[in-house]
This record gives sequence, structure tokens and C-alpha cells, in this order.
Amino acid sequence: MGLESEIVYIVDDDPIVRDALSSLLRANGKKVRLFTSGAEFLSAKRDDTAACLVLDLKMPSMSGLEVQKAVSAQTNIPIVFITGRGDIPSTVKAMKGGAVDFLTKPVDETVLLDAVEQAFRKDRIARSEALEQADLLARYRSLTPREQELLPLLVRGLLNKQAAAELGITEYTVQIHRGNIMRKMKADSFAGLVRLATKLFVDEQSLAHGRNN
Repeated sequence: MGLESEIVYIVDDDPIVRDALSSLLRANGKKVRLFTSGAEFLSAKRDDTAACLVLDLKMPSMSGLEVQKAVSAQTNIPIVFITGRGDIPSTVKAMKGGAVDFLTKPVDETVLLDAVEQAFRKDRIARSEALEQADLLARYRSLTPREQELLPLLVRGLLNKQAAAELGITEYTVQIHRGNIMRKMKADSFAGLVRLATKLFVDEQSLAHGRNN
């Protein structure tokens, strides 16, 4: 999905604030969805696209910090908090929870727009990294069990002869498996294969854990 599909979710129990934030963001080309409470937002189906959450800190029934905690258990959507008054302890909790920014009402328009853009950049990077990791994991899972056994030995720097001895197979068989691993992992060089394996946190213990789950 492109930038035009990116969305800002606004959660605030004050209709005047919701409308003001929505008008500002839409005037600056942002797609917006409005919610009156944290519970309403948490129960809504969200689009599979880069997004950010503009979240009021003080709301009845469910506070912004409670919403942040619930959201973090589901997704990594970046959050920009807004509040009607300064609250240092809450600010600390929000930032420790991964909030992008913490703004005080009345919110400065330029500061809010900058915070939203920062949140979008953060989410784009996170989504891109997640897709890359998923692709790498799919490549790894395309390996046969024997190839999965061989991969950490190669990454450790064992020669074909040494890997063959450890696995109880011939050196020629190791060469065949090695070629298959390179092809399936889409590695253009052995150094490239090591980099891919490192991104997957590939080591003998993690590989064994992956095969047992």
C-alpha cells in the first residue's frame, strides 16, 4: 500500500478536539478515522497499512495509558499522546511505553504534524523490517531438515569436510546441500548467506528450537 493509504487514528472523548484534529490532518492530506473511546478503537478493525494513533491521555472509563498498554499487546502502532495538562509521571510512562511524542493541549499545529510524520516514518520502517524478516523466515523454512542442520555449521565457519564429519554424511553431499541452501536463501555469496543467517538470529540453539515448534 502507498502513502495515500496511510491513516491517522484519533481517539478523544471531546468532540470539539476530535473535529479540530481531524480538520487539521485532513487539510494536510491525511486519511483520518475518529473514535470516542479507547474501547471503541480497540474493538474496531484496522487497515493493514502504515498508521499512527493520536491518543488522548485523560478519558473516562479507559485512560490513554491503558489503551497504550492494550494496543502494545496487539501491534506496534506508533502513538502520539495529547493531554489537557502537563503530567510528568504519565509522560514518563507513555514514553517508556514507546510513545512517539507527548503534546499538551491546545496542540501546536506544526508540532502535531511533525509528530504524526515521525510516527509514520517509524511505522513504515517497522513494517518494512517485518516484511523482510518474514521473507527470510520463509526462505529458511523452504530448506529441508538436513539443510537446516547444515546451515549453522556453515555459518560457524566449518569446512565442507568438517561439516560432513559432524553430520555423518559425505563431503559431496554437503556440497550439494550447500548449493541448495545458497539458492533457496537467495544468497549471492557465502558472506551474504552469513548476513542473512545473522538477521534470523541463526545459531544451533535457535534452529533446534524452531524445528521443535
